[in-house]
Amino acid sequence: MAVKQLSILEREIVACERCPRLRAWCAQVARVKRRAYRDEEYWGRPVPGFGDPAARLLVVGLAPGAHGANRTGRVFTGDASGDLLYRVLHHSGFANQAESRGRDDGLRLLGAWISASARCAPPDNKPTPQEIANCRPFLEREFDLLPQLRVVVALGKLAFDNWLAILKDRGLVVSRSAYPFAHGAEYAISGAPALIASYHPSRQNMQTGRLTEEMLLAVFLRAREAVADELR
Repeated sequence: MAVKQLSILEREIVACERCPRLRAWCAQVARVKRRAYRDEEYWGRPVPGFGDPAARLLVVGLAPGAHGANRTGRVFTGDASGDLLYRVLHHSGFANQAESRGRDDGLRLLGAWISASARCAPPDNKPTPQEIANCRPFLEREFDLLPQLRVVVALGKLAFDNWLAILKDRGLVVSRSAYPFAHGAEYAISGAPALIASYHPSRQNMQTGRLTEEMLLAVFLRAREAVADELR
């Protein structure tokens, strides 16, 4: 039943027109294209979540990259952030391969689901608070349709705060201020999956050394341990 509902949700996300600014930007990027991809057909639509319907791990990111997921149609696919993330997911046992190039590349997630706070690529990688709020119901429905979730990894403070906003609306946390964001911070929340914070695997964070591959891998190895702990 959940698989069918996830498929319905995927179609609703792809057809979404709630944010005119984002839809216009995605369409413009898909039309103009980056020179390196000028012979490719861009996806240019909202990007749904991706993964295993039996997921015990949920990864929440920020938004599709203009020439990454907005081009390929799969979350965290086709740019440097995705290259790093899927390599780490593979090394930590959550993906069957380390490379993610396109929707038909054979990649499968193993006990994991990847989502985003905004489903359309935003100008300058900055969705507005209202655009994030417009997208939040999609993330909430994924939460409800993945009943085996045990751990959430939030990539970046925006995704972290967005997840806490959902929990606060549901009465599962009283105040977001009780959960400060820090790379590697981990919180047990009654009635909800454990929450682990991570810096976002953006090109900027990697180039400045704020986040290294070893740091990100440590987060997902901890997530693997936490999932195993929940199963004992």
